[in-house]
Amino acid sequence: MRASTEFLATLLLVLVSVSSVAHGDPLVPALIIFGDSVVDVGNNNNLNTLIKSNFPPYGRDFVNHRPTGRFCNGKLATDFTAEYLGFTSYPPAYLSRDAIGNALLTGANFASAASGLYDSTANLYRAITLTQQLNYYREYQTKLVNMAGNNGANNIISGAIHLLSAGSSDYIQNYYINPLVSRIYTPDQFSDILIRSYTTFIQNLYGLGARRIGVTTLPPTGCLPAAITLFGAGSNQCVARLNQDAIAFNNKLNSTSLSLQDRLPGLKLVVFDIYQPLLDMVTKPSDNGKPPILQ
Repeated sequence: MRASTEFLATLLLVLVSVSSVAHGDPLVPALIIFGDSVVDVGNNNNLNTLIKSNFPPYGRDFVNHRPTGRFCNGKLATDFTAEYLGFTSYPPAYLSRDAIGNALLTGANFASAASGLYDSTANLYRAITLTQQLNYYREYQTKLVNMAGNNGANNIISGAIHLLSAGSSDYIQNYYINPLVSRIYTPDQFSDILIRSYTTFIQNLYGLGARRIGVTTLPPTGCLPAAITLFGAGSNQCVARLNQDAIAFNNKLNSTSLSLQDRLPGLKLVVFDIYQPLLDMVTKPSDNGKPPILQ
């Protein structure tokens, strides 16, 4: 997929300041992941929530051909990221049985499907809020210190790549369907709330020692199947107003991220544009390896 390859290429070129893998070691000491269903690898399996993917056909094309809690038939973009960085395993879901001992030395995944930048979104679905994901991360750091000592843990954290994928659920699973929110805030006002949450999260993550952070933009939310079904008025076309809201949010995300990088010494904060590559896949399928759909 073009979107995945561009995402990974940008990640490796910008966030990793090395030229080669030495002795087969990964390019970075650890991969830490926060966010929503796009990157959840099984945390929701351990929650009292209806938002789960622990049944077929999820996982059909994964390594073990079984559902793992990934909201996907196969690998996630973050799984490919781990492979390209040289890891021989994927960061385990922090709430899973796999998140023990040495498995945590190379990272952890705190993401939860139906979570968002806005904690109220996660609360609607009993998912793990971004605030709680950060609390788990603090707990994770304590475990690292116990295993690797203070210096070892600090080196792991400062050298690790931290990824955040969130925001889609805030719109599709909250704002657009929740009159308690949409009647109070305009899309512009709601995006400001999300950006404030994002700013706080990055500042807190930086305060905990993270120095390499990547965040994805919103995708073309108006092209998501759920969005077309709910808001497409019977059409099979992307919903333009939802895409416009995503573009407006992404513009704020970019400018805010530049400001944060300027203000926080030593921070390398990269915004990965997944909006345009995914939109191209939808609107120009023949340019991305798929035949056009005949009308």
